[in-house]
Amino acid sequence: MNTRITSAWVAMCGAAALTLSGLAMAEAHPELEPGKPFVDARGMTLYTFAEDEDGKSVCNNECAKNWPPLMADKTAKDDGDWTVVVRDDDTRQWAYMGSPLYTFKADKKPGDMIGEGKKENAWQVARPVED
Repeated sequence: MNTRITSAWVAMCGAAALTLSGLAMAEAHPELEPGKPFVDARGMTLYTFAEDEDGKSVCNNECAKNWPPLMADKTAKDDGDWTVVVRDDDTRQWAYMGSPLYTFKADKKPGDMIGEGKKENAWQVARPVED
């Protein structure tokens, strides 16, 4: 019986440690690869929306269901050209050079770019700005 209690205690402490360490970590912005489109942590293509205002997302409700925002952790901080914008629902989203970033729900695997040019070219694949 003592072994069961000890095993349960170790498992519970381990789970708590993992949970707490995850809470402390901020989701980082994507890394730049010259000449390549931006992708999220899963390798999915990121997009910008021409109707967004500088530093403000206008893609909410149904739009955000089709174009999920690239969310930022509540502890994420601006980092050079990467900024964190606050959405209408008070969640946070990554933006690059003032343009909020999104994925597209029709993209099913890394490398898909089905969203490119949608809505009369308002949706564009996000890429690093060349100097």
